[in-house]
Amino acid sequence: MSLITRKRVVRTLLIIAALLLGYAFYYGWQVVAIGTAYKAKVLCSGVFISKRNPEHILNEDLEGILSIIHSEVDYEGSSVITSFPGIPNQRAIFRDGLGCTLLTDASEMEVRGQTSDIDFNPLALSGRENDMAGFEGFDGKLTAKVSTRKLTEAIDKAFSEKDSDSPVRTRAVMVIHDGQIIAERYAPSISPDTALPGWSMTKSVTNALVGILVKQGRLSLYEPVRIAEWSGEDDPRGEITLDQLLRMSSGLKFDERSGPVVSDVNRMLLRSRDAAAYAIAKPLRYPPDTHWHYSSGTTNIISGLMRDSFGGTLARYFAFPRNALFNKIGMHNATLEPDASGTLVGSSFMYATVGDWARFGLLYLQDGVWEGERILPEGWVSYSTTPTPTAPKGEYGAHFWTNGGEDTPEDTRPWKSLPADSFYAAGYEGQYIVIIPSRKLVVVRLGLIKKLKAWDMESFVSSILEAIAEG
Repeated sequence: MSLITRKRVVRTLLIIAALLLGYAFYYGWQVVAIGTAYKAKVLCSGVFISKRNPEHILNEDLEGILSIIHSEVDYEGSSVITSFPGIPNQRAIFRDGLGCTLLTDASEMEVRGQTSDIDFNPLALSGRENDMAGFEGFDGKLTAKVSTRKLTEAIDKAFSEKDSDSPVRTRAVMVIHDGQIIAERYAPSISPDTALPGWSMTKSVTNALVGILVKQGRLSLYEPVRIAEWSGEDDPRGEITLDQLLRMSSGLKFDERSGPVVSDVNRMLLRSRDAAAYAIAKPLRYPPDTHWHYSSGTTNIISGLMRDSFGGTLARYFAFPRNALFNKIGMHNATLEPDASGTLVGSSFMYATVGDWARFGLLYLQDGVWEGERILPEGWVSYSTTPTPTAPKGEYGAHFWTNGGEDTPEDTRPWKSLPADSFYAAGYEGQYIVIIPSRKLVVVRLGLIKKLKAWDMESFVSSILEAIAEG
């Protein structure tokens, strides 16, 4: 090899090394930026919505690598600021009724100004005797159909810690059978009034809100959605329907990976001012209705469509979930949080108590009817829990996970030990609402798993079913 050739090779290798180093630095910067935003958001919601001790949140929810990010809770300013050398400070602010919002490309004055003239109608349930209207409270007495021993063993196991390297950290459990709470338990630091994150269980709440708007005639399931960015004559995205978005079959390209990665879901939730706009900008990867792909982005597109249905009026849009759903069924502690643009983050950001989440499950167990009032359209629960044709194992309906339904052979069901009509909402770190109509059962589990294999919801529900006689 000549001297000139050798120099060229060395120069090329140095350029490649510099590019790789630059990319590694940029990627690392992005990871830390996402981490600082995540810490600000989670700590803010934990302190001001859940009203938990910040040290407890830092030691459990935000442990590990996130501990190197500095954080400050400003109680007077109702906000949290996080910082790390070389990374712009991240700030999340709390607003009563709307929870916490990251100030991403927005000023505090702008975001706080969005809350004027909102009527959350807190007296919607006035005249009802107690906060548990809709189902009977747990008085310690179980019907003859329920084995106290087996049920206690199942709940005890849900709260036991057998592996310190892979804790389950169950925080709250509620079980409702045939309209009665038959089990209710909390971790030492959690109470019945502690609102906890649902993460992607929020998607199923979005399903309910869409159902109400369809019932009101504001949204249509099967017509192409009206989105300006998709309105070009040659834009195939203009054919996407609300039904396809609900069924995760839009065909839009979206990277759902969570954790310490620079993925679409992390950029959208933690680095974007407008979650709906971020997802709307995504190109098609597949023709609509030909491929199933789980995507939080599509849910936030739906949130944007809901906002548009109110003519862009934030006051009516912000009040809608509480007035049309939460207050109707007694979910008084539920908070659905918006992003900096004012779009509710319907994919991920909702806090509620275990009792609130149980009420939501009971609404679907009761076919969308609450104390004689039809909240959801007739047939909506059936629609939502009908397996999506493009889902590989029939495991997904319309923003609810399913067990395949009666037409799915038992050996191919996602949860083989549970009845075919089981369906559920599921969220990051082990949040679940499981609904089994044939057994008149709703099971809610809230917790904080960091390793997926640490918690087996199917086995937990199966053990509860073993405690309840059929018939």
